[in-house]
Amino acid sequence: MKDQRTYADRREYLIQAVANRRKTLRLKAIELKGGKCQRCGYDCCMEALEFHHTANKNFGISAKGYTRSWNTVKKELDLCILLCANCHREIEHRTPINLRKATKHAII
Repeated sequence: MKDQRTYADRREYLIQAVANRRKTLRLKAIELKGGKCQRCGYDCCMEALEFHHTANKNFGISAKGYTRSWNTVKKELDLCILLCANCHREIEHRTPINLRKATKHAII
């Protein structure tokens, strides 16, 4: 007998199931990478930890990577380091920070 259920019937359940899977995979990925910023050691807030690709990436870990299999995500994590948001921004922008100069010339 063919299943008569539709997406509309299961929409909320499916949305919650995907959200739970993404959260679970993110936790596993953070644990796999050591659970803290690999540059400064920050480990206070999981939401402030991000994956930085050190080599050519196949897909973004935080974008659509969590709908993929764990083995696929693990392979992509081999190309990444775990950083806090501040360290990630510093590496991405590769600009030395001079706080006095930045504060003096800040646009408000």
